[in-house]
Amino acid sequence: MEPKQPGNKKMPDFDKLNDRIIAEIPSQPMLVIKTNLDPKNVTDNNPYYQSRDINDPKEFKEYFEE
Repeated sequence: MEPKQPGNKKMPDFDKLNDRIIAEIPSQPMLVIKTNLDPKNVTDNNPYYQSRDINDPKEFKEYFEE
């Protein structure tokens, strides 16, 4: 039996979306808190930042500054 309203025709194909970061589910709960003691530059002391591995540094900074 076909659904009566299968979905929105204007919705993009999920596999073609490139503006999202889809991460693996962590094995343990995690709490991340940003404080006034954090460095102003998100690349300072950031274990995820290695300049040779980052394709788009602007996108990286925007992600961590949110």
